[in-house]
Amino acid sequence: MEPVDTDVTGPDEHDGDAPPAGQAGDGPDGAPTLGDLLLAVEELWPESLAEGWDEVGLVAGHPASPVTKVMFAVDPTLEVIEEAVEWGAELLITHHPLLLKGVTSVAATTPKGRAVHRLIESGTALLTVHTNGDSAVGGVSDVLADALGLRDVAPLTLAANGLPEEGIGRVGDLEDAMSLGDFAARVFGILPSVAGGVRVSGDKDGLVRRIAVCGGAGDSLFNEVRASNADVYVTADLRHHPASEAREAALNGRPYLVDVSHFASEWLWLPAAAAALGNVLADQGLDVDIQVSTTNSDPWDFILTPG
Repeated sequence: MEPVDTDVTGPDEHDGDAPPAGQAGDGPDGAPTLGDLLLAVEELWPESLAEGWDEVGLVAGHPASPVTKVMFAVDPTLEVIEEAVEWGAELLITHHPLLLKGVTSVAATTPKGRAVHRLIESGTALLTVHTNGDSAVGGVSDVLADALGLRDVAPLTLAANGLPEEGIGRVGDLEDAMSLGDFAARVFGILPSVAGGVRVSGDKDGLVRRIAVCGGAGDSLFNEVRASNADVYVTADLRHHPASEAREAALNGRPYLVDVSHFASEWLWLPAAAAALGNVLADQGLDVDIQVSTTNSDPWDFILTPG
């Protein structure tokens, strides 16, 4: 599986306005602590924005531990954890939870147990920013909408405990209408390369302008997408029956559907999230090196297509 290309500017590459290390933080030699990082993350992606079924926040780590290196990734897989450990990250921030469902054991005889043991034994903290990262301003779907060039963007569903700009999914308009085929090519062009590619349902020559997006699995939002009058819906993990029923319920064939990789749709957020966290920490006088994982954790390796 090919690694993902990353290009994230660390705090040490920012403008010369950032204060030097040691002016803030309670860790050894004035280093920031995990507690400092948790406060900065809460400022950007409040846990109150997480969906009720979700599990976000600190999974492993001591708030008093010093943190000088942070890595962002989509999934807390063993390969990603090893990458973080080898780089020397004291904190790994992942979009997907390691322990979304309840467990009765974290013995190292299971993959999740081995992940927990590796994190603790290496002194690497793990923090989950999941649906709070989806919902927040500048979150997963905001980044996807921006990458597609959408304007006048609004949430598909409003957050129960957030601002009017916060919620799951986004809908907005292209500056100019284009064919579904050309739009699908734009989607393909902004995403990291993965085996699944991009699947499209609809008239290739049909004109589209109003676009709904939801990073990650979004087949629970079809009612909201129809209510938004979107011409096309971009999301991931579209299953056969929801997609088939959406086509049956479509008005004049719309919304068209563009189905992408779950990993790819959410990976776009990582560089933006890393930059946002770096800016908040720099404003607080905290010097932390931040990188995005290069591990491609999309589960598929290759695909066969007709012809």
